[in-house]
Amino acid sequence: MRCPYCNEYESRVVDSRASEDGSCIRRRRECNSCKRRFTTYERIEERPLLVIKNGGNREQFNREKLLNGITKACEKRSISMEEIENIVADIERELRDHYDREVSSKIIGEMVMDRLKEIDEVAYVRFASVYRKFADLDSFIKTIEQMKGK
Repeated sequence: MRCPYCNEYESRVVDSRASEDGSCIRRRRECNSCKRRFTTYERIEERPLLVIKNGGNREQFNREKLLNGITKACEKRSISMEEIENIVADIERELRDHYDREVSSKIIGEMVMDRLKEIDEVAYVRFASVYRKFADLDSFIKTIEQMKGK
């Protein structure tokens, strides 16, 4: 594993732990050259899953893209990175369990919003504003009123 700081190839594993759901192994490593520590994750190589975008084109499911989108929505909120990782892992597991080869980006977006709605309303509205492409203030107000149950 290449060190992200000095690009040295040799490192040693300091600590290994399985994730809560057992889907990956987290390893803390120490570079043999610069002695700095970094974290790697080992996952089972899954069959490719294609996401059907709104325009009809397809692209391979990208876990990092999902993680980045949720992280952005949760910025400056009291949501830990561990909670965000758990949401991503849960969504990915559900997608792979229910969809063999292809899934619509709309389904993924709705899954994200369902989970964010449960843990943080502000993160939910932030994600919804990008996902649903809010054009004006009325779109925000309508979404907030729906959350309040009006």
